[in-house]
Amino acid sequence: MSQRKFPLKNAFVFMACFYAAQSYAIDKTGLLEGPIKDFMGLSRMEVQPLFKAIRHPNIVVTLKGTVLATLGDEKLLARRSEDGGKTWGQEIIIAEPAFQGGGMTVNETTGDILAFAEERHPPAPLSVYRSQDDGKTWQKIHITIYPDTRGNVPSMHMNEHGITLRHGKHAGRLIRAARHYGEANYPKKHWPTHYTTAIYSDDHGKTWKTSKPFSEMGTGEAGIVELSDGRLYYNSRSHWNAKKPPLRRREAWSYDGGETWSDWRIVDILPDGPQDTNYGCFAGLVRLPVAGRDIVLYSNCDSASGRKLGTVWVSFDGAKTWPLKRLLWKDPFQYSSLATGRPGTPSEGWVYMHFEGLLPQSHVARFNLSWLLSGTRTGDGVIPSGDYPKVRQLKDE
Repeated sequence: MSQRKFPLKNAFVFMACFYAAQSYAIDKTGLLEGPIKDFMGLSRMEVQPLFKAIRHPNIVVTLKGTVLATLGDEKLLARRSEDGGKTWGQEIIIAEPAFQGGGMTVNETTGDILAFAEERHPPAPLSVYRSQDDGKTWQKIHITIYPDTRGNVPSMHMNEHGITLRHGKHAGRLIRAARHYGEANYPKKHWPTHYTTAIYSDDHGKTWKTSKPFSEMGTGEAGIVELSDGRLYYNSRSHWNAKKPPLRRREAWSYDGGETWSDWRIVDILPDGPQDTNYGCFAGLVRLPVAGRDIVLYSNCDSASGRKLGTVWVSFDGAKTWPLKRLLWKDPFQYSSLATGRPGTPSEGWVYMHFEGLLPQSHVARFNLSWLLSGTRTGDGVIPSGDYPKVRQLKDE
């Protein structure tokens, strides 16, 4: 892009005309959500290896469209792609020693990126690192996290990346899933004392309040998405499922910007990892940045036994129903994280998944909605027509 500088007034006029021509919606935070066609077109899906060691993947897309992937259970590592995921730069060490403290959070108001790192497998002391140059360099910062209503300061591991709220009176708020480890992480007899929460910040990450706890005990490792009307959808792994087979995901909703969670239920259609255990598996969760639509994606294992068969589920009605799924990876498949490209950048139209394959190895996949539409029906809800021309190709399960 040309480096020529425009007068500020002319720049505003240029940007307004450009966005109008591209049919982009601009919300209160000045961010963009594009048309459905950005994720359509020719069906596309590619997978390539990314990291060669350690565990716990995460992936986000910066305001500039740089795809940023992290991994870590000994040191927190990052790799960047400035061309939409075609090629990747060298590994960057964010912190060492460090354990992936859940996902990153892109502050969509300032462009800063926050990375959470714990000293070892939690519960453990937490540090937060900030990048102000699109993920190239990182500096440790001081933050304050206030305890929940039970008096517990949560751990960050291992959750999906945080988000910036775009709608309603809480627009600009940073929020991400968190968890309380209860009496201890191990032995497993303590897992029923775990529970999930969320932390949220209205001052760009300096101070964080903790939400009221999620409605069910024994949960941990979750993701949050914001729908177009400002409601927040919370989807959590179950860390203890002995009395509630089959092994399915837990969900709840927030109508106050993530301060409280209600309408808890078990999501019968979404498996929580392989079905031969009594504890689930960390999953990816993301909403496509399509103006006025609530297309939500979920990724996890779809296997009767063993962590394998990495699959993506699609909801077209804001997580009410999940009528479509598509197998992405047949081989060993464990933790996964999802992110979406940003309109007007090299990442536009792509969905990204960073996942654990055969350990120690992570992979990154990129695909579009057209590729997902050639999946199989689940029997849960109806797939809309109109903007989805490949719907006739769907196979009944």
